[in-house]
Amino acid sequence: MATPDSPSTEARSSTRASLRTSWIQPGSRRRRLLVATALYVVTSAVFAAFAGPERLGQHTSFNHYALLADAWLHGRQDLAHGPPAYAMNNDFAEVNGKTYISFPPFPAVLMLPFVKLAGSPENFRDGQFVIWLAGIGPAVLFLVLEKLRRTGRSPRTEVENVVLAALFAFGTVYFFTAVEGTVWFAAMVVGVGCQALYALFALDAERPGLAGAMLACAFMSRPTMVFAAPLFALEAARVHGGASFAAGATLGEHARAAWRGLDRAALARSYAAFALPILVAFGANSLLNHSRYGTWSPFDPGHEYLTVGWRSRIVRWGLVGYHFLGKNLGIALTSLPWLPPKDAVAQFGAPFKINEHGLALWFTTPLYFWLLYPKRFDDQPDRKWLYTVVALSAAVPAALDLLYQNSGWRQFGYRFSNDYAVLLFVLLAVGARPMRRLFAVFAAWGVAWSVFGAATFDKAAFDRFYFRDGSQTVVYQPD
Repeated sequence: MATPDSPSTEARSSTRASLRTSWIQPGSRRRRLLVATALYVVTSAVFAAFAGPERLGQHTSFNHYALLADAWLHGRQDLAHGPPAYAMNNDFAEVNGKTYISFPPFPAVLMLPFVKLAGSPENFRDGQFVIWLAGIGPAVLFLVLEKLRRTGRSPRTEVENVVLAALFAFGTVYFFTAVEGTVWFAAMVVGVGCQALYALFALDAERPGLAGAMLACAFMSRPTMVFAAPLFALEAARVHGGASFAAGATLGEHARAAWRGLDRAALARSYAAFALPILVAFGANSLLNHSRYGTWSPFDPGHEYLTVGWRSRIVRWGLVGYHFLGKNLGIALTSLPWLPPKDAVAQFGAPFKINEHGLALWFTTPLYFWLLYPKRFDDQPDRKWLYTVVALSAAVPAALDLLYQNSGWRQFGYRFSNDYAVLLFVLLAVGARPMRRLFAVFAAWGVAWSVFGAATFDKAAFDRFYFRDGSQTVVYQPD
């Protein structure tokens, strides 16, 4: 029998019901983490299904990161016995008679304990490992978009943020990237996850040290990603500026007002915490490069020493330069499927062919057209500021990729866009254009082509859909 001091049955039932529902309460931290976990599980499962049993059940032919981890475990920088035969001498650096892995090292750091447990690179399923990492990027992107919604800097709903995260996973070139598992794509999968975490910590300059650490890890996976640093730098300046955004003022007026009210000591502490892990990464890269090549550069991993057929162009023009811009722009913006002449359909072997330089970015992901006309932010200067900052942070890595000596070949679509795609999806959220019928049509187009790419690229049964030219000189359909 209930006493006056004991809770009634009705009260106890209400408390239990409240506890059961609190963890899914809209806007709660637990709900965000639950949705992010669900996104991780679903995307990882789909990636695994498209990768297939061969990728999941054995090591890839190009397990360079596992080979690098194994070299470290044996106290070496070089591969003691040279490249394994199954790797077909594909993208190894040769210096003074020694063979090195010239790819940035962070993915190998992640693999190292598992290679140790497996006993050898051949016993470690590197492709499967990469696939389990691939779900992190879309899941953390959702958390980034939710943070923008919570802070009033994005008008997107929770459902729209789920849709955007899913479209990133399945409607961009990230899809075919995620299921490959080999060295070139592994770096991008790791880099995307790190960049998403960087954006999460950098917004509002909330976690300077963690933001710097994640950008450092992204840099040691994909060097161009470090040039997304303006996101944190300018967010910290805003947070410590001491001036609110006033409607009608220009960005220049905001900047001057922020400078007048700037808490310089707080900003310096924030910048120091952010910069420290990045400087550590620069130092680690410099030491690695000096021990291998005798140089102290923190940026160049040694790709100029690759034993590839186009090494001469690297020697002549460098790894990055204006010389490569025209070709890369053509591929990123104009490369389309090849259609056969009417009298050669049977000979073509497929209704179309895709050059392995890859399809144009707008063709595989037409949602990026929405970036060209965001809603006007005249009455929302804080959102206008954020859009400008994120656009700048994406533009610099994009420009450097376009100046790189390689177009991304071999690829289904312009895979280097993974270096800044997380930031492009942040812009889609902040840009606030309605996700209506035309958006749905473009999204469906992107998903359909991305599914095709994930299902067919680098699969022997579908080689007839791809045109391969080892010289890399054929970009457009010959006459």
